[in-house]
Amino acid sequence: MRSIRAAAAGAVTLSLTLAATACGGGSPTGGGSNDSPKTLTYWASNQGAGIEVDKKVLQPELDKFEQRTGIKVQLEVVPWSDLLNRILTATTSGQGPDVLNIGNTWSASLQATGALLPWDAKNFDKIGGKDRFVDSALGSTGAQGQDPAAVPLYSMAYALYYNKKMFADAGIAEPPATWDELVADGKKLSKDGKWGLGAEGSNPSENVHHAFVFAEQHGADFFTPDGKPDFTGDGTVAAVKQYVDLMAKDKVIAPGNAEYAQNQSVSDFAKGRTAMLLWQSASANLTSQGMSEDDYGIAPVPVQSGTPGPGKQVNSMVAGINLAVFKNTDNLDGATTFVKFMTSDTEQKILNKAYGSIPPVKSAQSDAAFTTPANAVLKDTLAKSAAALPQVADESQFETAVGTAVKELFADAAAGRAVTTGSVKAALEKAQQQMPAA
Repeated sequence: MRSIRAAAAGAVTLSLTLAATACGGGSPTGGGSNDSPKTLTYWASNQGAGIEVDKKVLQPELDKFEQRTGIKVQLEVVPWSDLLNRILTATTSGQGPDVLNIGNTWSASLQATGALLPWDAKNFDKIGGKDRFVDSALGSTGAQGQDPAAVPLYSMAYALYYNKKMFADAGIAEPPATWDELVADGKKLSKDGKWGLGAEGSNPSENVHHAFVFAEQHGADFFTPDGKPDFTGDGTVAAVKQYVDLMAKDKVIAPGNAEYAQNQSVSDFAKGRTAMLLWQSASANLTSQGMSEDDYGIAPVPVQSGTPGPGKQVNSMVAGINLAVFKNTDNLDGATTFVKFMTSDTEQKILNKAYGSIPPVKSAQSDAAFTTPANAVLKDTLAKSAAALPQVADESQFETAVGTAVKELFADAAAGRAVTTGSVKAALEKAQQQMPAA
């Protein structure tokens, strides 16, 4: 999810269990008809450096769609801090947009509400077929064995961004490939009021993404094969401790980062305050903040040992944005036509170039913009070493509970309180107790 880029999951206040029978979307009298064939409402997620940036990117494309189809799209860009809660409210009230962006990690949770249009073979045929999309992106569109609840729109992966000058000044020739190397480099770079690595310690979504990847590298998972929460195993505890220890023990993340939740770590990196950044497809964001692409390098996220690849050498979650349709839209034909437009090769190239993301549509990836060295790292990660977050009905609650637990552990580290195996296990046990009962 922006990217899943802010603490949207922390806003969950509604029960998905209660929402399971909601119909969601459109108007209160909706039901998949075409009562409003000339209008659509669209909730877009905040992908750019600000909402106004998104409006400048999207509005010309929506105007183009209206010129071609006669259908006017009423756009609202929703901040990540509000998006999930707004969507859940819409599923219970039956009043919401016709089409909307969702963080791909929420797909199974929102699928469980019954509010979203299932993308069966017939619906996929309307937009050119399911086989147009890359497998890794389709893997984050809903629960396994069910028709997808949404269609991939933007694909992203985590990478390590590093400041070339700061590395050169510290005598570091290559970006770190393992966590031990990252810690060693980070210590060399943490001096003179600057720090080795930035983090968003108060952002539950960012926290859970990194915790998930560390857990995968430890051969662990937060859920059992049958979908039950299992937050306190040795591997998951070790994974979370290793991540928080970057601040608590290794001292390569500034204590103040424990309060970061709204892209402050990206800003610090762009301004040369930190030497490294772990982020999802950050190039467009860095450019918008005045950093030249010549000033930084991009490398795969470090692994425990060796190089990224299948199995335990996962180094990113499958990040991205999906496009969904509320099942009770008043303009089902228009909504599916809009999805076809947004996932066309032309629009995929335009939009993903603007946001620095990767098209999840295979045929759009051949564009020169997506074959740069930076994008090659992201594409290779998505193809070989990224894993989807658990596609379970309680996934959004998992993000909230575990992400908040890590947030509280970062707060302990910043305050000088000990972060031990015991305190990490207790925090994860508390998180597990917050999960819905079976």
